[in-house]
Amino acid sequence: MSANLKDKTAKGLLWSGINNGATQVLNIVIGICLARMLTPDDYAVTGVLVIFSTLAANLQDSGFSQALINLPSPQKRDYDSVFWFNFLMSVVLYAVLFACAPLIAAYFEMPCLVEVSRVVFLGFVIAGLSISSGAYLRKNLMNREIAILSLSALALSGVVGIVMAFAGMTYWSLVAQQLTYISIITLGRFYFCRWLPSLQFSFSPVRRMMGFGMHMLVTNVVNTISENLLTFIIGHNIKSKATVGDFTQANKWNLMASKMVSETVGQLAQAVLVEVTNDRERELRVFRKMLRFSAFFAMPAMFGLSLVSHEFVLVTIGEKWINCVPMMRVLCIGGAFLPFYTLYRNLAVSSGNGRLYLWLGISQVVVQLSVILYFSAQGIMPMVIAYVVFQVLWLGTWQTFASRYIGMRWRMLLSDTLPYFLAAAATMALTWFATSFITCLWPLLVARILVAGVVYTALMWLVRDDILNEIIKKYITKKP
Repeated sequence: MSANLKDKTAKGLLWSGINNGATQVLNIVIGICLARMLTPDDYAVTGVLVIFSTLAANLQDSGFSQALINLPSPQKRDYDSVFWFNFLMSVVLYAVLFACAPLIAAYFEMPCLVEVSRVVFLGFVIAGLSISSGAYLRKNLMNREIAILSLSALALSGVVGIVMAFAGMTYWSLVAQQLTYISIITLGRFYFCRWLPSLQFSFSPVRRMMGFGMHMLVTNVVNTISENLLTFIIGHNIKSKATVGDFTQANKWNLMASKMVSETVGQLAQAVLVEVTNDRERELRVFRKMLRFSAFFAMPAMFGLSLVSHEFVLVTIGEKWINCVPMMRVLCIGGAFLPFYTLYRNLAVSSGNGRLYLWLGISQVVVQLSVILYFSAQGIMPMVIAYVVFQVLWLGTWQTFASRYIGMRWRMLLSDTLPYFLAAAATMALTWFATSFITCLWPLLVARILVAGVVYTALMWLVRDDILNEIIKKYITKKP
């Protein structure tokens, strides 16, 4: 990796890490406050809409954000063209979903969803205005600006949600929080990139990016269906809104933790891999380093959250959420592997293998749907376990692609990830035995976090792990 790209990547990872770390701290604080004031029924109302709003966002983006990042040197007319195309798509799709609101409410047997969904879906119209500016920030690795904007939007939207929940606005507080966050992000992106769309534009750049963009569109839609399939099926099959709300809460904490790692790497992965895509040996080194970085943080973080889920839930959001603990424990085990999907997908995107990316996604949804439906008659926990096992095993298909494309052999994958898996598992086992005598919840939670952190760091130090050594050298001792 060249010194310039290495420095840009290191700085990007630092700011991306600061952003995602601080974001998760804020998310935890905001999530705890809202969960204490709201009920599982409230979370069920907005939880079942996630798949629709995310699908709408995929359609609105149409893959052109990734297409812009993949261009060697995108021009202003490219950004202008994508802006107007996405804006028009957003308006059309909102009209379609507005009309479909009664059907959505009928499917989930929640009449309130007619009104709620029509308000929630305004979010992707607002977000449609910032696709080009967001791509500009990511393309230019402006992670400092992204961090400042993300944290500001999260803090302000969190205040709005908490104030409304305190005022007794129930699930509307969650809706307001979402819309406030999206609005601030949209305005902030324009401020930082200092780019405004021109009224004189042509759709020719869109047509030029259409092939790649459409592949990304369909693939992103497929990935969204895959990630939200379990929520969708549970929301329809499980008649208890409280149970749906418990699953939504468990999955929220799982995704919040796993995305801290996946988004830290994901904000940089495509832009960095595009830079080295013509050099297979260099691309392999970059990919493997990102894989080790992901495993270094994801394994202990997610295994640790699984370990402390019982005391964490009781201490933070209260006993009314105790039924989400078993689901959270299982989901967090699978969450340790989610950042790997982000890397493999970015490898496919940066290399222009959109068709392969698409078919892998479609195959995943088909097989995943079959597995979940097979276990659906046995209750919610068998569905959750089957979902997690499938997530872990399906990584093998992506590894097969990486092996053929950049020579990422299975032994390399095991060498890069298995040590962290074993170290994290051993750490949690030692932590459990060392703290099992503690009965008070607060001391138990704090003790397990501290003990796990010390033990894992010590293990990495003893084996002279290269990721830990580089973190110490680059960010602590600040050696070149």
